[in-house]
Amino acid sequence: MPKRSDVKEFIIAPDPGATRLTRQVSGFDQFGVKVDLSVVEERPLTIYLNRQEIVTAMTIGDYPEYLALGFLRNQRMLSDDDQILRVDYDEELETVVVRTAVETNFEDKLKKKTRTSGCAVGTVFGDMMEGLDSIQLPQTPVKTSWLYALAAKINTTPSLYLSAGAIHGTVLCHQDQPLVYMEDVGRHNAVDKIAGWMLSENVPAGDKILYTTGRLTSEMVIKTTMMGIPVLASRSGFTAWGVEIARQVGLTLIGRMRGQRFVCLSGEDRLIRDADPGAVSDEGRKSARKGGGDD
Repeated sequence: MPKRSDVKEFIIAPDPGATRLTRQVSGFDQFGVKVDLSVVEERPLTIYLNRQEIVTAMTIGDYPEYLALGFLRNQRMLSDDDQILRVDYDEELETVVVRTAVETNFEDKLKKKTRTSGCAVGTVFGDMMEGLDSIQLPQTPVKTSWLYALAAKINTTPSLYLSAGAIHGTVLCHQDQPLVYMEDVGRHNAVDKIAGWMLSENVPAGDKILYTTGRLTSEMVIKTTMMGIPVLASRSGFTAWGVEIARQVGLTLIGRMRGQRFVCLSGEDRLIRDADPGAVSDEGRKSARKGGGDD
């Protein structure tokens, strides 16, 4: 049985014991035997930018301030020039208000809304491809030994998925070190939380890797690119549009990472193959996580 990773390695790690994130429910299995299960919560969170309501997201409820900041940043409603005065979260009203020094108005942008393939109904406002052409991702090298080490650490880290399931995880990494591990009912929420944390802590993106358990969709590729991260890896599979956009922007896109196996469909020139795949242990069924299929 694989040894569990030490969560002390992370700056932020999942907290599967947090009572507010799950609840106990009872039901019956296929034999009619009563079972008790821990299931993840799903709560609405309405995000405001100054006085304007932007969106209501369905989320597990942790790190609402990071989620709001990251969502607005990835929607290009917050720029590098914006001075953020404060972020106010009201747990009772289930709202987050991001306040900037200059008043904002995105009425026209909000009129054009795209429903994405993300779980918990992802939403992109305006032109999904807006701003991508101006982004130049750095040619940061990526060692395959880092990828194998990250997969081993992340897949053995205690998480809400292991305790409750029905959730996605995304991890910000530097070389072979996982830094921030966020989970949510929608993979896009988990990415936005990481983006919000990076914005709050002024963390550079050019030397980072983003690892996710979910599909490598167009939305995931666009968000990763907008964050300035040059590498996106996943246990799961690809969508055609996700691959097309990754090749267009020069993002390294790696999927189907399970044990010694992976497939790189974009940005292979960044890879340094310093690890022997034959020396990497293959995954057993017990170590498979939600991303084991193309979910």
